[in-house]
Amino acid sequence: MIAGKKVITILGLLTVLSTAFAQTTEFKPNYDESKVPPFTLPDLLKLNDGSEVTAARWWTRRRQEVMRLFEEHVYGKAPGRPGTFNWEQKSISMDALGGKAIRKEVTLYVTSNQSGLAMNLLIYLPRNAPKPVPVFLGLNFYGNQTVHSDPGITVTESWVRNNEELGITDNKAPESTRGVRASRWQVEKLLERGYGLATLYYGDIDPDFDDEFKNGIHPYYYRGGQRRPAPDQWGSIGAWAWGLSRVVDYLEKDSDVDKRKIAVMGHSRLGKAALWAGAQDERFALVISNNSGCGGAALFRRRFGETLERINTSFPHWFCGNFKEYNNREDDLPVDQHMLIALIATRPVYVASAQEDLWADPRGEFLAAYNASKVYDLLGAKGLPSNQMPDLSQPIMNTIGYHIRPGEHDVTLYDWERFMDFADLHFKRGK
Repeated sequence: MIAGKKVITILGLLTVLSTAFAQTTEFKPNYDESKVPPFTLPDLLKLNDGSEVTAARWWTRRRQEVMRLFEEHVYGKAPGRPGTFNWEQKSISMDALGGKAIRKEVTLYVTSNQSGLAMNLLIYLPRNAPKPVPVFLGLNFYGNQTVHSDPGITVTESWVRNNEELGITDNKAPESTRGVRASRWQVEKLLERGYGLATLYYGDIDPDFDDEFKNGIHPYYYRGGQRRPAPDQWGSIGAWAWGLSRVVDYLEKDSDVDKRKIAVMGHSRLGKAALWAGAQDERFALVISNNSGCGGAALFRRRFGETLERINTSFPHWFCGNFKEYNNREDDLPVDQHMLIALIATRPVYVASAQEDLWADPRGEFLAAYNASKVYDLLGAKGLPSNQMPDLSQPIMNTIGYHIRPGEHDVTLYDWERFMDFADLHFKRGK
């Protein structure tokens, strides 16, 4: 009995110690500006060999250097356009939304026999606007049917994340999810301003859970014997960005769409994908990041809110394998996110933050945009004029735009109105 009691006591002690360790190691985000450590950002205007970057050298050398660094250390290298890429129009309505819109549903395929991965695209176009029209493109979180209550939208049959609030169980979207995220898309407001909307469920490209890349697009690009991406190959964010470019492959062929005026917008993790897509693919004429935070617009080196280690721990499938080497080593990372925004130059880019969304580090998002301005200024465009954040709801609209609004992590009508204002400005359109 004594021995037994000793075993129980030791087990109890181990339990207490393990619980205490878990509590002491539990991630606690820093939301105190006074605790942001000193840091030095990588210099955008110096080549890897230390020589100065001129406007000519940006295009011929530095941009390529920065792109390779992001591919190798953050998002991973992605394949280009598939050789067998094709599509099929599934439905069209010329009088959708009470006659306000043309609605199209198009399925994109990456295999010639249409038996493989299928990405289902939803498009709304203003019915009475002169064609072709400019279009906002963005990925959605729970299926195309969530962006509007329109009964003509096909409910996704793909795997979706469970969400008690939205009534999603067993990873299947029910009919009741129709229109539950309509406030994040503002379809009628876009149509009134003469813009179209193209959206795709991000899980059609790569389901958002870690199964070591056995599902989604990745296996289609494995080479003989390969079972997961190499350490410098694409994770899920790279895949979602790749999918956005595949949508452009289709939109370029749609005569109703102005292929010179395609704006990519993403919120949260999909804002990360939008920035990376915009950096890689110059066919995106305008790029918008909404509350994209760590791995998106926010600077890693500030260690404010979500951190590099935290995001790699929570979402090990999002970035390339090499990125994990920088857990708790942000200062050793050869890039930071001002460099990602700079890769979009000189195309317009807009960064939007929310006052209460401290997890996404609004100040870090602003400072990344401000520091990217050095490249825009070098190339004759106009970045952010000061390192002082603007007041709430006071947007800046140069070639780099920025606003911070009251409220939480979300996409609101205020955000969309500013995005459309920014597009009006750079697409030279009247309201």
